[in-house]
Amino acid sequence: MSDDDRLTALEARVAALEGRASGSTSPDPTAFWALEGLLERVEDPGAVMITGHVTLPDERVAHWQESAGTGDLLDADWSEHVATLAALAHPARIRLLQETLRGARTAADLTRIDGMGTSGQVYHHLRQLVAAGWLHTTGGGRYEVPATRIVPLLTTLLGARR
Repeated sequence: MSDDDRLTALEARVAALEGRASGSTSPDPTAFWALEGLLERVEDPGAVMITGHVTLPDERVAHWQESAGTGDLLDADWSEHVATLAALAHPARIRLLQETLRGARTAADLTRIDGMGTSGQVYHHLRQLVAAGWLHTTGGGRYEVPATRIVPLLTTLLGARR
């Protein structure tokens, strides 16, 4: 990417951020198509939804959509999800998931990643990710993120960027 292309992209991102901060609406009328569809279907106090379409480098495709009412979420016992979220709360585990999304890998492959640690450490992290449902084994000692977890994982990471 040339310097001019990078500058143009940066200017567009700054303009979008400034528009968000000032509360102005996007000039693109389709920018909130998912939200508009949700608003048409759900009454107050509202709902949240995650949705996505992902094609991974290994050509696996994940389509996912899930929604929940605001009241149901606020009234739920959030502590039930601590272990699932905690499994993501380590740099090595996040890296293992990222590398695994690039294609199912064996523990030996994952151990060879720079800075990943010893094979014992890698197996420890893999066990935690499997126990939390973020990974499963596919046979032959290979690991992959289950299709039902791909979009939720990526939307969790997207939400963390905010």
